Amino acid sequence: MNITTFIACLTLAGLSALLWRRMRKIRREAYIREFMLPKGLFDKLIKIHPQLSIKDCQLVSQGLRQFFLAHLKSRKRYVAMPSQVADDLWHEFILYTKNYEHFCRHAFGGFLHHTPAVMLSTGQRGNAGIRRTWHFACHEENINPVKPMRLPLLFALDGKFNIPNGFIYVPDCSGFRRQNDSDAATYCGADLASSPASCGGDSSDGDSDSGGGDGCGGGGCGGGGCGGGGD
Repeated sequence: MNITTFIACLTLAGLSALLWRRMRKIRREAYIREFMLPKGLFDKLIKIHPQLSIKDCQLVSQGLRQFFLAHLKSRKRYVAMPSQVADDLWHEFILYTKNYEHFCRHAFGGFLHHTPAVMLSTGQRGNAGIRRTWHFACHEENINPVKPMRLPLLFALDGKFNIPNGFIYVPDCSGFRRQNDSDAATYCGADLASSPASCGGDSSDGDSDSGGGDGCGGGGCGGGGCGGGGD
């Protein structure tokens, strides 16, 4: 085999591997969007939040899918959960252990853990996770993360359903701050904007099969509950 043929073979092998990774990512995204939650899960959520209807629970499940997609698109790095009600649904889903393990295997290639904030190291308590979630949730709905005109679903759920101790967001705080200087309980989506690179974006198709570590976000310029993924 001459050098030209060898280089051509290496190039072909590299392109084949890249195409395989890309197709795997597409399949995993489709799986997250289309998978069926186990029966009875919404009943569990309604026991926690009695004000919710089945239709409301379906909206919460769409928000949870946004979170799972953010984890996948960030190359399975740490992402923080910006919604208490979606976090509650995630927690109830995990209790269906066989269903959740099956979902994680097909969606991520490994288990996505849910860990309380008290177990996190100091380095995992920063804003990187919530920024990643904001970035990918905005792009999922074609929202400009730097100048959002509205909130992506995942960030709007707690405010929409008046969730006790929920995380309340507004798209842009420029006008809100002038009217509510003392309101520290409301978070600003635009404050979370950052470049795809700093968010662990998917400009590369790197995609390991490891489930990674896990963690909870919050603090600084964004609020968030438990999260998951390596960092």
